[in-house]
Amino acid sequence: MNLEIVRPCRYRDGAFELLDQTLLPHEEKWLRLTHPDEVIEAISMLRIRGAPAIGVAGAYAMVLAAGDAEAVRAAAPRIAAARPTAVNLEWAVNRQLRVLENAPPDTPRAALEAEAARIRDEDEASCRAIGRHGATLLTSPARVLTHCNAGSLATAGYGTALGVIYAAVEDGKQVSVWADETRPLLQGARLTVWELRRAGVDVTLVADSVAATLFAAGRVDAVVVGADRIARNGDVANKIGTYAVAVLAQVHGVPFYVAAPLSTIDLDCPAGSDIPIEERGAHEVTDGFGVSTAPTGTSVYAPAFDVTPAAYVDAIITEVGVIRPVSTEAIAAAFAAT
Repeated sequence: MNLEIVRPCRYRDGAFELLDQTLLPHEEKWLRLTHPDEVIEAISMLRIRGAPAIGVAGAYAMVLAAGDAEAVRAAAPRIAAARPTAVNLEWAVNRQLRVLENAPPDTPRAALEAEAARIRDEDEASCRAIGRHGATLLTSPARVLTHCNAGSLATAGYGTALGVIYAAVEDGKQVSVWADETRPLLQGARLTVWELRRAGVDVTLVADSVAATLFAAGRVDAVVVGADRIARNGDVANKIGTYAVAVLAQVHGVPFYVAAPLSTIDLDCPAGSDIPIEERGAHEVTDGFGVSTAPTGTSVYAPAFDVTPAAYVDAIITEVGVIRPVSTEAIAAAFAAT
């Protein structure tokens, strides 16, 4: 089965172009960015989002900063700090800084362009490998619940969690998807449903609060989610609400899988308690999409991510294979095998 897979970003004619995800599903608008500050704004405002995708965006932001080596070095900390939780952003910036060490100091752009292209191509290849490994974990038929968006929109193409679903469908398996809406910014409703429908995959949207009812009724066979950062011990930071889904899966005996490339695993971060958790503005909760849903001046706590303990994760699906059981030792072994 040939699926229509969207690629959310591209580089051409000296500009980084991206599909503005804040406008989906109602408008498909491509932005043309030529300055690193424009990319930083796009990352901060979620015009491009998802850990692998913002890693690619960060790599190209470094390209756009490349008047000379000093200009790139000056821009690097601002680019890396655009969103603090997803480790791929800092990882990509650091890769570009290493390239800079051997690039011509006055004209580093060509070397940075080549490395950014490698990061982009490696990401899509990684996602397809994640999909192949993860598809073996799904039964046929399979009813899969996912939270937020870890599909082609969140990567250079194909996706991590949704890559598992795409690969299973391409293998001929019968897969249907429950997509949590993912409050407060509705990435599940706006993005996951949009791209699955576009690809021709069977998907049903549910409010976040419906997930428990689905588990209790025995209507979920597996959970597959992405990750923004995975600690060395296997604790997983992902979109807020993921931990609740993991607890439900644990209680009801449903396998909970995390799909992510090795670049999302932060070996310098010992445990989930060490992962920085980004907090978003109150307006995203009280006045989302221009509609006020709370009294003016309401106090809001709006973490963008939560942490699921490794004990609740049945497997981490990576481009080099399935890490199971999830532990510090198993993760270290996966890196040692590369």
